[in-house]
Amino acid sequence: MDYKNTLNLPQTAFPMKANLPKREPDLLKKWEEEEIYSKILETSKGRKKYILHDGPPYANGHIHLGTALNKILKDMIVKSRFMAGFDSDYVPGWDCHGLPIEHQVDKELGAEKAKMNYVEIRRRCRGYAEKFIDIQREEFKRLGVFGEWQDPYLTMKYKYQATIVRELGKFFANGSVYRGKKPVYWCASCVTALAEAEVEYMDDSSPSIYVRFAAIDDFSQRIPEVKDKKVFVVIWTTTPWTIPANLAIAVHPDESYAAVQVGEEVYILAERLVPINMDAFGISDYRIIARFQGKILEGLKARHPLYDRESQLILAPFVTLDAGTGCVHVAPGHGQEDYEVGRKYGIEVYAPVDDRGIFTDDVEFFAGKFVFAANKDVIAKLKEVGALMASETMSHSYPHCWRCKKPVIYRATFQWFISMENTGLRNKALKEIDTVGWIPKWGRDRIYGMIQHRPDWCISRQRAWGVPITALRCADCDDIVAPPELFEKVAQLFEEQGADVWFERDVTDLAPPGTTCPSCGSSSLIKETDILDVWFDSGVSWAAVCEQRPNLDYPAQLYLEGSDQHRGWFHSALLTSVGTRGRAPYDAVLTHGFVVDGQGKKMSKSLGNVIQPGEIIDKYGADILRLWVSAEDYRDDIRISKEILERLSEAYRRIRNTCRFLLGNLADFDPQQHMMPVADMKQLDRYALHRLNAVIARIRNAYENFEFHVVFHTLYNYCTVDLSSLYLDILKDRLYVERTDGTLRRSAQSALYRILDALVRLMAPIITFTAEEVWSAFKGDHASSIHLTEFPETIGGVDLTAEEKNRWDAMFSLRQDVAKSLEEARASKMIGSSLEAKVLIEVHPALVTAIRETEDPAGFFIVSQIEVRENGSDPAEGEEIPAPKITVTRAEGGKCPRCWTWNPGVGADEIYTEVCPRCAGVLRESGVSPD
Repeated sequence: MDYKNTLNLPQTAFPMKANLPKREPDLLKKWEEEEIYSKILETSKGRKKYILHDGPPYANGHIHLGTALNKILKDMIVKSRFMAGFDSDYVPGWDCHGLPIEHQVDKELGAEKAKMNYVEIRRRCRGYAEKFIDIQREEFKRLGVFGEWQDPYLTMKYKYQATIVRELGKFFANGSVYRGKKPVYWCASCVTALAEAEVEYMDDSSPSIYVRFAAIDDFSQRIPEVKDKKVFVVIWTTTPWTIPANLAIAVHPDESYAAVQVGEEVYILAERLVPINMDAFGISDYRIIARFQGKILEGLKARHPLYDRESQLILAPFVTLDAGTGCVHVAPGHGQEDYEVGRKYGIEVYAPVDDRGIFTDDVEFFAGKFVFAANKDVIAKLKEVGALMASETMSHSYPHCWRCKKPVIYRATFQWFISMENTGLRNKALKEIDTVGWIPKWGRDRIYGMIQHRPDWCISRQRAWGVPITALRCADCDDIVAPPELFEKVAQLFEEQGADVWFERDVTDLAPPGTTCPSCGSSSLIKETDILDVWFDSGVSWAAVCEQRPNLDYPAQLYLEGSDQHRGWFHSALLTSVGTRGRAPYDAVLTHGFVVDGQGKKMSKSLGNVIQPGEIIDKYGADILRLWVSAEDYRDDIRISKEILERLSEAYRRIRNTCRFLLGNLADFDPQQHMMPVADMKQLDRYALHRLNAVIARIRNAYENFEFHVVFHTLYNYCTVDLSSLYLDILKDRLYVERTDGTLRRSAQSALYRILDALVRLMAPIITFTAEEVWSAFKGDHASSIHLTEFPETIGGVDLTAEEKNRWDAMFSLRQDVAKSLEEARASKMIGSSLEAKVLIEVHPALVTAIRETEDPAGFFIVSQIEVRENGSDPAEGEEIPAPKITVTRAEGGKCPRCWTWNPGVGADEIYTEVCPRCAGVLRESGVSPD
């Protein structure tokens, strides 16, 4: 007889190999045809909302691993919230305006751009954005991300643009917006002002110089010791090109300064910096002739070293003594602190630099020169006139444009600002920060510090592509004309025709009838041509999306982006919402780190360590990429490399094979007919469900707290340790050998069914494709898709008492000891398979009882025969339990060709003459012919 045909071997159409790159597109097509996301929304209708509001990526290129990480994290949260019983509709969005897109269009147009008007350029930008929205949409869907892809939000949609105008109008109406000349970050390459969020810091080398300014006033009136001596105030700066714009010198009012005599000259410096400065100047023969507080210098005047004008000494608390001379060069047109202290003293905001970073014609010696290129010329001229004390090169962190990567300058120009103080916006925002849940917690301190110290928000940009600042100015007196009616009329026009209408129509078509200047009454008005900061565009998405879509919620329950968005989208969303609604737009904010290579280095083309998402998907499949996102704590930077992906592929294979084993052994199991009540199941099967309950609780808690690495490691350990290495290993004999519909096998299958049902639901938010594939091969009364189900609840009736838990812990510990002894016997060639062994276990009496009460102890240890003896008496309280003694010998009797166990009774049955008594009984009960 071919006894293999009498075994209950696993049967499944579920393939061993994943072949994800080919199978996943089929599932995507199935989901699309069946409109799976619409069904999810329908299923969750009426539930409590949990809205993750999407931070919009720029529509200006293919996605990269950082984008994939972000979208997969969001998808895992959305799916897990759906499965936890929430209505968690996800509306993806795109940021369509601004410099990133216009910069790409500029490169495509080249010289052709100079011949085009604003509207033509804007149409090209719109077309470019539309192209990459379609590209990125397909790339995101390929990752297995669910959402309203057919109706995303776009910042360039007419209705969205209208909302931007209305929200801007609210800021004008409450007195927050003003126009003024003050220094802002300026990119001479991109020819526009930049927000702080559009500036990134990189290491740079620049010249640092010490320059002396000769005294004009008689300093001896306040410092008698310098009478009849030539007095100089010495400054230090790392931006020599700003020297032509110097109008003042700042000192700290409370720090100690010194008059240092060198020959007939006297230098004014901070006292504690004198030795360092003298060393830098190459001067060894000097003496301090006076000491005094900085405040006595206020109001004195020195002469500019290059021009015939005064430089006033002023007091400023921002002066520090960690470097330099303690006397700070002040150019109010080229620095925020310089501007603020200059305003206090009524000093002119002077910035003689044009939009391209070129010195204007009124700058003697340097007119027509680019500011950074002029550094060497300024130094040479200072040296020529005898004002240069020393010059050296230093490396420091310097602001660069986020788009073109070139150094930026601070430059005073007329710009539009939202005040942080006029309506108390700063203090209101700081209070709201403490109502938000920040994950990780350090996110609160980061954004709090940024809001606490940030300047007014510069909202104007000198570009073409974006929503215009829809205000008017009086042609006669230059006053601002921005009544609420203007914003509403323009918003209605935008909603119908789009923002291009601002550039196409005459001002008389845009302004409400009868609009005049509130200051002089003139009806001669001009349009503002600056566009609005794109951070305002995306910042008001809560108003354009969350407030306007009935299926969403304001405030949103969660915002999730990279940690750089504390100064970006989290920041602008907070200010726009607090500024007009008085509250934060989110209940919680979660941040993730950045993608780095296997050595922790930033990815860059120059290092050759960039990996594209498409490469991974084509080779491994999207589920491996999703597994990668879940495998590490994303709150830190996440490493990726070929080696890491190979390890994850192996981990995935183990999880998949566990599912395959479970499916194979449930091929003939119908839960409606065969499911056993928990109370009737065998001890080991109930214990397995007890362990499953712990896994369910741990994973559900991890999903709730966004701890996806805990989900992954719990799933992986459960599949490889609890199931494959322990429970399923022990169970194989029962599953394959026992009668098909016998109690022993049905009890095992009842446990396996419950385990697989829970396992596939728990892994669905992470390995989305594989979970669906398993679900479709799973028999029973199920939903059409795993993604229409909910997370499993813990199973009742399987909780263990403390005594039972201790007993099982002891049994599994003993099993490890037995396995070690079996391995030693195998190494010595005493046995081959563990089923060739007979094991004698000598243990303390309490454990003897546990072993004897275990159903099929030989099967538990996967041996053919087992003998148990007491090893001494029970230990007294406080004494250690003696270690078990395990002896392995060869099993007695012959090998059963059906179950492969060794038994003295093999061949004893009169009908089934070749098998062991157990197999003979199974064959007889199953009605198998002995022939």
